Amino acid sequence: MKETRTIIDALDELAPETLVVWDKTYVWHPFTPMKQYMAGDPVIIRRGRGVKLEDIHGNWYYDGTASIWLNVHGHNVPELNAAIEAQLRRVAHATMLGQANVPAVALAKRLIDVAPKGLQRVFYSDSGATAVEIALKMAVQFWANQGRRTKRYVLGFLNNYHGDTLGAVGVAPDPLFHWPFLDLLPGHPRVPYPYPHDRLTESLEAVEDVLRTRRDELAAVIVEPVEGAGGILPAPPGFLRELRALCDRYDVLLIVDEVATGFGRTGRLFACEADGVTPDLLCLGKGLTGGYLPLAATLTTERVFEAFLGEVEERKTFFHGHSYTGNPLGCAVALASLELLLELLPALPAKVERIRAGLAPLADHPFVAEVRQAGFMVGIEIVADRATRTPFPYGAQVGFIVARHAWRRGMLVRPIGSVLIFMPPLAATETELDEMTAILRASFEDALPELESLAQQIRQQA
Repeated sequence: MKETRTIIDALDELAPETLVVWDKTYVWHPFTPMKQYMAGDPVIIRRGRGVKLEDIHGNWYYDGTASIWLNVHGHNVPELNAAIEAQLRRVAHATMLGQANVPAVALAKRLIDVAPKGLQRVFYSDSGATAVEIALKMAVQFWANQGRRTKRYVLGFLNNYHGDTLGAVGVAPDPLFHWPFLDLLPGHPRVPYPYPHDRLTESLEAVEDVLRTRRDELAAVIVEPVEGAGGILPAPPGFLRELRALCDRYDVLLIVDEVATGFGRTGRLFACEADGVTPDLLCLGKGLTGGYLPLAATLTTERVFEAFLGEVEERKTFFHGHSYTGNPLGCAVALASLELLLELLPALPAKVERIRAGLAPLADHPFVAEVRQAGFMVGIEIVADRATRTPFPYGAQVGFIVARHAWRRGMLVRPIGSVLIFMPPLAATETELDEMTAILRASFEDALPELESLAQQIRQQA
């Protein structure tokens, strides 16, 4: 049979120079200072294989941030490709409003099978931010449906990040990212996150102070088990367990945002398993489909779900949804990804230790304050002075100085401010992890002259 040529095949014939011009002329990139981007040489990816990506010039790179924290099994995985192709032969999309589709139903059952015990219902969406937005709205309406309209605020933690929709921003505003919108936000309370770990008691006491004084106003507490965009700050053991107990004591729901930490990223299927905690609402995204298609889910207990049951005229229905909610293609590949992940889980502890060993020498780098790790999540904090932990100015973009050296050595990484993030796909072999950590070590050495020059300028200005 003659192979049918597609428009995607035709894209392979476009000259790299044409794609660069189109990119700089038509595309607006997320979280990207576009003036600087358009002045540089962009990396434009054409294909992927395993844990590597190829750009339009034929250069191959390790995917050192798992395509922003969501790739689990690598790229072009036969089992995941086959799941999508098989579902394409059936139906690509069908609405979930008042009806269902087979992969969405099967995935919901499978997620509940593996989720923390006590979670029972699955509400689909298409990104981590929307999963959080749904959890926030569910928490507020849970109380409103029971006549407790004053319980409409959500307690969050400083430097947690829950997404960039307005509701998610409301519980985790950032003066750098969200400054134009701060006046629009409802003023949810926030308390310090327990990092360093000697601040556990301080953080829990701050939580209890707010819960005690505002229990009639608070619908929920929302937390990340590891602060992701905040710089990879893992909560201490026992924190989620104590937080769960406080929420129960003061009659407040607990929302755990595992968009970044879920699906093996911390070495466990879900981070809250470490403390044996079941939240009232669990937010999932990123690794849910193995990094293939946009799909997210908000899992709830039956107690939460039952508060939305009633006669139509009572208006207890959760009037929320997205056009692509429960997309069959996304659910099909998520089912396949989850089965592969369950097979992969036993190998993760050894890989986590391999990453730890490979990055241990960076603790002695003159401009590294700390190497923080939670499973496959690593944040390397770069400072101008280790002794005083004096930061480099934001405009210096020191994380990108190191990242550019890593790109030249064949690995794509992306910093958040002065914290370089390393988060490889879970399927990376120990040999591949050794090669990636070696690139990181070498990149920090490559960056040493530039960092020394910037630090010298700071000392002269002091």
